[in-house]
Amino acid sequence: MTEEFHRIRRLPPYVFAEVNQAKAKARAAAEDIIDLGMGNPDSPTPPHIVAKLVETVADPRSHRYSTSKGIPGLRRALAGYYERRFGVKLDPETEVIATLGSKEGLANLSAAITSPGDTILVPNPSYPIHQFGFIIAGASVRSIPAEPGDEMLAAIDRAVRHSVPKPTALIVNFPSNPTAQMAELAFYVELVALAKRHDLFIISDLAYAEIYFDGKPPPSVLQVPGAKDITVEFTSMSKTYSMPGWRMGFAAGNPRLISALARMKSYLDYGAFTPIQVAATAALNGPQDCVAEVREIYKERRDIVVKGLMGAGWDLPIPQGSMFAWAPIPPRFAHLGSVGFSKLLLEKAKVAVAPGIGFGEYGDGHVRIAFVENNHRLRQAIRNIRGFLLADNGGPVDETQDGALV
Repeated sequence: MTEEFHRIRRLPPYVFAEVNQAKAKARAAAEDIIDLGMGNPDSPTPPHIVAKLVETVADPRSHRYSTSKGIPGLRRALAGYYERRFGVKLDPETEVIATLGSKEGLANLSAAITSPGDTILVPNPSYPIHQFGFIIAGASVRSIPAEPGDEMLAAIDRAVRHSVPKPTALIVNFPSNPTAQMAELAFYVELVALAKRHDLFIISDLAYAEIYFDGKPPPSVLQVPGAKDITVEFTSMSKTYSMPGWRMGFAAGNPRLISALARMKSYLDYGAFTPIQVAATAALNGPQDCVAEVREIYKERRDIVVKGLMGAGWDLPIPQGSMFAWAPIPPRFAHLGSVGFSKLLLEKAKVAVAPGIGFGEYGDGHVRIAFVENNHRLRQAIRNIRGFLLADNGGPVDETQDGALV
């Protein structure tokens, strides 16, 4: 009876645990750690959403069991959002379901549609639940490139021809966590055509639909004509409305996939607390100025981080969406790998980041930096990192250079 349980054996030790332990130890020693590791939004939930929660929770009738599919008004509100934002019509009864955050929805859909031994195509690197939801359900995962384009499409085609058994589904996530890459609608057109040709389901994670900068809003794969035949897409209130702890998300799209998820959830939960669902409805149907304000906050933080790190000699791509920078490890530290570099950055600069290997082995050359501290703290983090990088070079730390005090 000493062996680990079967499903637990398929889960590797949590990669972030080593950095988290070092972070906890530093804080226990009263060190001031600036935590840019976890993608945990720090802005308060907009007041009108909180007010609706308070109003609803005062009614004792709202304290009873809810429904695992989500209250009808909330499902109608999500359908209304899709029509306004993407021009996509959804049936709130058969094509929309509320979830306890997108992570729970992805995990339960994985369990609902997966048989042991199935093959699923997942970008590498990607958000951990994208692969481990299916691994927990008994599937095998085959990695595909994470960047949208011809290489990803070719890898999908190759995987279908050379995998036994043939893959049944593929995951996409744009704007991407962790890489911050964006996809164009033209890419989704090709992806849908390829998936239909090979009889693949598409599972799209669109959690960062409203966090974008310097360009047009990210599209939904459901905008492609016929995509609904094979696609389900997950969205979330967490980032758009600064509601991470509320645990409210959605799945929308193919009625067969939505029905499978609804059936699975009917055995597992009674849905989110009704006042949370009512407040989420108010968020979707109410004024959207707060969404633009959140977007502007992340854009300003992105600019501080990118300008500051580049001024410190750390080159990184400029993210066009999401709340992250996907930063290549500076060449002289590449031999440490992402965990070693993250621990060194924590020790020397007092800044916590997420090691890239936590998102897949092809992420080990990067760290993910989350824009989850205020501007003052981000500037402090940049100064600390600049000092660490320049001290490592043996040069003086000059805090007057451009980027040091952004």
